[in-house]
Amino acid sequence: MLLILFSSVLAVAICIERLYTLNPKKIVPPHLLATVWKQLKAGELNAAKIKALKESSPLGCILAAGLSNARHGREVMKESIEEAASHVVHDLERYLNTLGTIAAIAPLLGLLGTVVGMIKVFAEIMAQGTGNASALAGGISEALITTAAGLCVAIPALVMHRYFSGRIDGIVVGLEQETIKLVNALHDSEFQDVRS
Repeated sequence: MLLILFSSVLAVAICIERLYTLNPKKIVPPHLLATVWKQLKAGELNAAKIKALKESSPLGCILAAGLSNARHGREVMKESIEEAASHVVHDLERYLNTLGTIAAIAPLLGLLGTVVGMIKVFAEIMAQGTGNASALAGGISEALITTAAGLCVAIPALVMHRYFSGRIDGIVVGLEQETIKLVNALHDSEFQDVRS
């Protein structure tokens, strides 16, 4: 039961942290790309602004990586964006493996507690016989409580794991759309004319 209780506290802490962290508006600010594009067209995007952009949000980090390598061509720019995006996605998925592990092992811990409890009940039967039915029923109910507790931890943990995975997938799609817009805008013929 102590392990199940610890797992439940850890799962709740992870869920609270991920709910706070996986805010799509903080990760993919709605008007960031438009602001960057305006600065770029006006020639105001210098190294200091790119550094500030990198630290502003995960999308800003990806856009800054692309902008830093834009002059090296489309392929180099895309590679630098993909590398930055892989780091961002890794950060978005932080603690999800732990949450998934809790969802997987909590029922097993409950089952283990039930088996150990049943072993004690049968040891009691061997020692005293089956004369005291209320003591045996109490021991069996105690043993089954651990399975119920394990399931009570595992089910919400699994639901939240799936929810966060879906939310991350949606965020990643948003990141991809914004970066594709930047790459296409930087390397289309009109912008090439503006830069030259």
